[in-house]
Amino acid sequence: MSSHPENDPKYIGLQVNSGVETPDSVNSEAVSEFLKRNKRAELTAEAYVAGIRQGDISILSQAVTLVESSNPAHQQLAQEVVLQCLPFAGDSIRLGITGMPGAGKSTFIEALGKTITGQGRKLAVLAIDPSSEKTKGSILGDKTRMEELSANANAYIRPSPTSGSLGGVARKTREIITLCEAAGFNTILIETVGVGQSETAVHSMVDFFVLLQLAGAGDELQGIKRGIMEMADLLVVNKSDGDNIDKAQLAAAQYRNALHLFPASDSGWDPKVLTCSALENKGISEVWTAILDYANETNTNGFFHKRRNEQVRYAMYETINEMLKNNFYQNQTIQQLLLALEKQVIENTTSSLTAANQLLESYFKLNSK
Repeated sequence: MSSHPENDPKYIGLQVNSGVETPDSVNSEAVSEFLKRNKRAELTAEAYVAGIRQGDISILSQAVTLVESSNPAHQQLAQEVVLQCLPFAGDSIRLGITGMPGAGKSTFIEALGKTITGQGRKLAVLAIDPSSEKTKGSILGDKTRMEELSANANAYIRPSPTSGSLGGVARKTREIITLCEAAGFNTILIETVGVGQSETAVHSMVDFFVLLQLAGAGDELQGIKRGIMEMADLLVVNKSDGDNIDKAQLAAAQYRNALHLFPASDSGWDPKVLTCSALENKGISEVWTAILDYANETNTNGFFHKRRNEQVRYAMYETINEMLKNNFYQNQTIQQLLLALEKQVIENTTSSLTAANQLLESYFKLNSK
């Protein structure tokens, strides 16, 4: 009997054709041919550098992805690209921006970015996003929060997940700075996740450090670590608008009094305290003027280049520490011994110091062969 029950003989005068076989919704051969033709060619280090030097944002982004990759082959290629870009890097002002959650960092950066690009400068914003310790996922939402700046031809915004490793993100961020400078970006801005340990890492790679604060949130100095304030070259009280203007002015006065208690900076620069409204674009030009004044002053007294030299030296030792740590924990013999000694430490059959010494001795013996 036909697959159509309507064709049964008992249904006189009714006949249904089987129809035409339905073709595949996608032509697999055509798709394969399309993918073959459009497959991205593997670029050499020289091709990456040439594209970066020409200001090709697509190639710059691909190079940044290489730097961020944990794939050993990608890392090797990324190091070749970074090394070849070094002679073309360094000619920029590097800024670090931090502040408590809710201080309006993204709005402030967009307002400052529009002021910077409005003066003909090229700005790269490297936003270090928080990553989940459990899933290693990150928000990476800065582009959606900086819509106007994202569409600016003279601005490049690149969010980067921390992946729970400050040492790793610090090294990679330094390398991304090199790539951006080689691409012609003469202002580099690094946004951090908030007041915490990441500020120390960012401070070690920037020329000028801005601490963004919010007035009217209780005791203005409560919860602000002395170390963070000592690192700041400029303290900005944001959201100085509407009914909050008086509170912002009062907070600024409190911060100025607090800064007088700190020892003088090696740069010879007296940290400034300003108020602004990023939302209304008020006081932003004064912030940029202060940054330029700092650059001029420290270039004149030699501190600017002295600090850059200190930073690259610090980066070298930090990278050595990171590589030694990774090599230690990735060693299979050490991994097995670590589990056994960890159990002994938990059971109080050996001390933490003894276990650590045993692990290190074993590691050194393995590497001396």
